[in-house]
Amino acid sequence: MASWPTVDRLDDKSLALSLRGGDADALTQIYDTYAPWLYEYCHALLRDQTTAAYALHDSLIAATEHVGRLREPERLRSWLYALVRAECMRLRDDPDRPADGYEAPEVEDPLINEADRIQREDTRQLVHSALSGLTGRQREALDLTVRHELTTEELAAVLGVTTRQSAELARQARSHLGKMVGAAMTARSLHDECPSLAALTDTWPLGAEASSKLLRHVENCPTCSEHRPREVSINRLLQVLPVAAAPEDLRTQVLTTATTPEQREDRLALADRAEPLDTAGWPVAAEATRAPQRTGRAPVRAWPIAAAAAAVVVIVGAVMLLMPSGSEEKEPGSSTAALPSEPGDEPSNVPPLESGLPETPAPTTSSARTPTPTPTPTRATPTPTPSRTRATRPPAAPPPPQRGELSVSGCNMGSRSTCSITLRATGGPVNWRVTGVSGPVRASGSGTLQAGETTGVTVGRSSGCPLFGTRSGTVSFSPGGSANVSYC
Repeated sequence: MASWPTVDRLDDKSLALSLRGGDADALTQIYDTYAPWLYEYCHALLRDQTTAAYALHDSLIAATEHVGRLREPERLRSWLYALVRAECMRLRDDPDRPADGYEAPEVEDPLINEADRIQREDTRQLVHSALSGLTGRQREALDLTVRHELTTEELAAVLGVTTRQSAELARQARSHLGKMVGAAMTARSLHDECPSLAALTDTWPLGAEASSKLLRHVENCPTCSEHRPREVSINRLLQVLPVAAAPEDLRTQVLTTATTPEQREDRLALADRAEPLDTAGWPVAAEATRAPQRTGRAPVRAWPIAAAAAAVVVIVGAVMLLMPSGSEEKEPGSSTAALPSEPGDEPSNVPPLESGLPETPAPTTSSARTPTPTPTPTRATPTPTPSRTRATRPPAAPPPPQRGELSVSGCNMGSRSTCSITLRATGGPVNWRVTGVSGPVRASGSGTLQAGETTGVTVGRSSGCPLFGTRSGTVSFSPGGSANVSYC
C-alpha cells in the first residue's frame, strides 16, 4: 500500500475551512485526497464493495453538512475516518444488510511480474495466517496505524478512546502479530525438520485456531524456538496486503449528491443519521453508545446508479494534497471513555480477507451512557446552491446480479516450471480469488468473471523433480473449488 504523503496540518485546516465556507472545489479535493484510503477502510470493515461505497458516500455527504461543527478543522483527516467508521458500524447492524457480499477488485500494480506476484501471494498467506490470531480490534488498530499511517492520537480519535489506550492497543497488536509472524516464518523454514509442524500447517493460510496452536508449539519446541526470528518488520509485511479499488462512478455520485438542489432533503437526512456528535463535532463512539433508530425520511441512495441525463457540473481538477507524518494532537471531547470490550476480543475463526482486516466484531451497547440525540441538531451553513440545472433524483438501485458458480480445471506442468489452471464462471458473475495452496506449488490471483468468461491462473512449483514418480499439490479458490496440479 502506498505511503501517505507528508504535508503541514494547515492544509487539512484549509480544506475544512474551504468546505465550511462553501468552496465548490473543496469536496473534490477532499475526495481525491482521502477517498481511496477511506474506501479501503470501509471495505475492510464491511467486506462488500457496494455497502462500502454506500458508507463512504453517506459519510462524505454528512461531513459537508457537519463540517461547521468540527471545532478543530486541522483534524479533518481523523474526523473523516471517525465519521466513516460510525457509518460502517451502523450498516453492520442493519437487519436488511445482504447476507452475501461481493468483494471489491484489488488495485493492481501493472509493473509487477509473475515471479514477484507469486512471491507476494506467498507473503500474503503468511501475513493472513498471523492476522487470524489477533482480535478484531487489534487488527483494526494495526490497519489504521500501519497501512493508513494514523498516529496514536488519530487512532484514539477514530475509536473514541484516550491516547494512552490507543497507544497500548497498538503496542499489544504489534507485539502479538510479531510473535504470530515469527511462528509462521519458523513453520515455513523448518517444515521438514520438525515433524509436528507438518500436521499444524497442512493448509495455508492458517485459521485462528491453527495459528494459535502453531504459536504455542513454536514457543515450547526446543528446535523451533531456537530458530524463531527475533526481529520482524511488521510495517513492511503489512504493505503487501491488497487495496480495494473504489467504484469509478462513486466520485461523480458523491459530488452530484452534495451539489444538486433536488437532493437537499437527502443531504439533511444523511446528516441527521450521522448524529449524535459531541460538543467538538465528533461522532460518539459506536461501542460507547448507539443512537436510537431514527424515524422519518430515509435518504435516497445515489450510488451506485449513474444519474442518467444529469447535467453534472464539470469539477475543476483536484489538487492532490500531501498528508502529515503525524504531529501531536489534542484528544477530542469524546475520547475520555474507557476502552470498551468487544464480544469478539477472542481470536475469531473467520479467516482474514484480502483487505487484511477480518470483520471487526460488532459493537456492544453500553448502558453506562446513552445520550438522547438532539431532535434538531445545529448544522453548518448550507453550501450555496449552484445555479446549474440538475437532473431529478435517480431511481432506486436495482437488486444485485445473481451470483454465479466457479468451475476450475487442474493442470500438469510436466518438466516445465509452470502451468495454467482454467477458471470459468457459470450462471452469473463471480468474484474469485486464490485462498490457499497445499503441497509444493505456489499460486496467487483474484478478479471478476462475467457469466461464461474464462481466465487462467499461473501455478509455479517450489521444488525440483523427484528421481522417481511425480509431485502434486492443490490450489484452492473462493467462492469454492480446488484444482489439482502435478509435475515431473
